[in-house]
Amino acid sequence: QVQLVESGGGLVQPGGSLRLSCVASGSMFSINVMGWYRQAPGKERELVAMSTSGGRTYADSVKGRFTISRDNAKSTAYLQMNSLKPEDTAVYYCYVDVVTTNYGNQKYWGQGTQVTVSS
Repeated sequence: QVQLVESGGGLVQPGGSLRLSCVASGSMFSINVMGWYRQAPGKERELVAMSTSGGRTYADSVKGRFTISRDNAKSTAYLQMNSLKPEDTAVYYCYVDVVTTNYGNQKYWGQGTQVTVSS
């Protein structure tokens, strides 16, 4: 089993910044993907950013403002969020796509962390 621990959410004013962290632990052979989803009330869950061996991708709504990074040695992903807007308010979920030691490829989700952007 793989566990994800998220941190870094909170309440910020428009234009502010936050950095989310996601630490993966458990019986992992290798990590294929680390990334972030978010879901706002009344909206569908959307992919925000992901990091693969080939590079990084972003949702159009966050391009130029958010940056995903990855520390493979620590099995950790980060999401640096700048110039935050009220529409960024959502629960943010970390995810990993990994090759486990016993069950092949699996996807795991973090518990979610609330980001609220409000004056």
